[in-house]
Amino acid sequence: MFTIRRLQTQSVRLVSTTATLQAASSTAVIVSEDAPLKERRTRPLKTRRPRISLEHPREWKRPLAYGVLPAFDEALKFIKADSETLKLEMQNVQASLNAAKLAPEPDSEAIQRIEAKLNYLEIQSEVNFPQVQWKCANGMADMSKAVDRHIIEHRWRNEGALDLLMERVHQMHVVPDVVPDLHPSFDLRVSFPEHQTKNVSSVSKYTFVEPGIFLLPEQTVEPPMLHKDVFHIDERLYTLIMIDPDVPDEVNSTYQSFLHWLQPNIPLLATSPSLISNVNSHTKYISPHPQKGTPYHRYIILLFPQKFHIDVPIVEMDQRLGFSVREFMAKYNLDPSTGGGAHMWRGEWNQTVSRIHRDLLKTEEPIYGRPPKPDRYADVRGKNRYFL
Repeated sequence: MFTIRRLQTQSVRLVSTTATLQAASSTAVIVSEDAPLKERRTRPLKTRRPRISLEHPREWKRPLAYGVLPAFDEALKFIKADSETLKLEMQNVQASLNAAKLAPEPDSEAIQRIEAKLNYLEIQSEVNFPQVQWKCANGMADMSKAVDRHIIEHRWRNEGALDLLMERVHQMHVVPDVVPDLHPSFDLRVSFPEHQTKNVSSVSKYTFVEPGIFLLPEQTVEPPMLHKDVFHIDERLYTLIMIDPDVPDEVNSTYQSFLHWLQPNIPLLATSPSLISNVNSHTKYISPHPQKGTPYHRYIILLFPQKFHIDVPIVEMDQRLGFSVREFMAKYNLDPSTGGGAHMWRGEWNQTVSRIHRDLLKTEEPIYGRPPKPDRYADVRGKNRYFL
């Protein structure tokens, strides 16, 4: 009896271990009882969650069938009834709006108040439906709809993304070192290639960059991909600037800025593609090249809202060093405190910077360091200290 029980325990452990190894390797093993070990076939397991995006859309499915949880069914009925009530109210507000526009002397302020109320009712009539929330949470938001724009903006402002950006911006003194004030009005995301070792494939996979992290110079050789979530439906113009405010200024014993990128008059609106295109046709992107012997450098991307179309000359290479963001803002009436987008990361010197200076900038690489300490004993060094 004891022998039999021991064998049963070992067989159970063997099956459990085999199942664990199969799950860890993400393969399903198909085994025939009569087949030898070498003839076993493997096939990749399907992922538990299918890909969901605008390119691969899916419809929302109820998590519970009707009758499984009566409270859930009643909640859906209540949400639907509330939506229908709000839509009836929207019809009355729409009639009031049409009448206000057809008046002999339209009151612009009254029309704006009615339009704001109509927009609010439209959002409230749809925002509580679980299928609407599910689509926005899974990358299928329709930015032409007010309710989807409201949900995406609410998530950006209240679920940590904006807070993290502003925390890093103020902790690392982007405000006030670069701009006097900053109040982003839309979500700007930056993606660079992942850092790869020599043992992996050379195919570059772009990933989003968390604000304030360190990136290697080899990751930032090419221009980043810029993605946005803009919440206004009218087309507005923005100016893109990328600046490094941490370049040593030896003459004045301080720091100066280097302009890495400039692109004015970028049209953006809520329904335009998420990826911002045509952003390297003005002042071309120059990859970050933090100087050897200096502390880490901050690299800041700003999208300034424009009040009108501006004519900005291309900044030549010899004019990039010493570029003043504040003077540029004053000249073209740009104010980041009224909106726009922002992002930042940090970088340090490595061997790639030497290649950037040699191959791209065609300049000799500067090397900095701490100044030598004065030798207080230089006058007496080497002299006999005991005899005159």
